[in-house]
Amino acid sequence: MSTLHTINKSPFERPSLTSCLDHVAQGDAVLMIEDGVVGARKGCAFVDALRAKQTSCALYILGPDLAARGMKAEDIAEGIGIVDYGGFVDLVAGAARVCAWL
Repeated sequence: MSTLHTINKSPFERPSLTSCLDHVAQGDAVLMIEDGVVGARKGCAFVDALRAKQTSCALYILGPDLAARGMKAEDIAEGIGIVDYGGFVDLVAGAARVCAWL
């Protein structure tokens, strides 16, 4: 079974995203929430690291948190899905465990 990894801090503030990507396993999912969504912005320093993981895990951001930070879907790098709160619940329910990277 898979793990859902959640990132709620900006990768410019804390190394949570980088640490998570170093530990994510085949079939896992990564969901960026709260300030974590800025790591998925096109042209961001972390996009190449995210792209490198796209073949082994699913990448998502929480849409309401994206909007709360003045960003739009077109601001997000390719291959990263946008989920609403219901999608967040589905990801949690479908995972064997959830790991929150602080």
